[in-house]
Amino acid sequence: MTIPANHLWLPSNARYLQIDGFVPTPRGPQIPPPQALVWPAKDPGDTLDYVFDLTPALTANPGDGISTLDVMISPDNPGDLTLVSAAADGARAVLWLSNGQALTTYTVTINVTTAGGRTLVRSIALPVVALSFVPAPVNALQTSLGQALTDPTGTPLTTI
Repeated sequence: MTIPANHLWLPSNARYLQIDGFVPTPRGPQIPPPQALVWPAKDPGDTLDYVFDLTPALTANPGDGISTLDVMISPDNPGDLTLVSAAADGARAVLWLSNGQALTTYTVTINVTTAGGRTLVRSIALPVVALSFVPAPVNALQTSLGQALTDPTGTPLTTI
């Protein structure tokens, strides 16, 4: 008898960010400006999970977690980055994002309300780059369909 396998899904650590600004910083002119939050680049054809962890903001409040989650993406035109789904996993917001225009950096703004009544808003940059297509060199040998001929390692064959 065949029994379907149950899978335990865990968000990827490859696209994980933790909230900033909840550690004491010294006063004075040497305070560095906060670092911009940026997720790793995605290809327009990718549909991937992205995690934003709020744990440092809730450390002294055991039991507090995300109650509501509002996500806005800018720019928001046809063919742009799309929110497929959003979920809360305790103090982590997990977003599934798809599509996007190559050579565009999107701003994903996450507005979270916690069960304890806290509200946190952060914007995260997500660059979209054509990672699945590498343009062939000008002198590359090509098929009749215009695709570059490559050696077994994927390096384009050239006339020089």
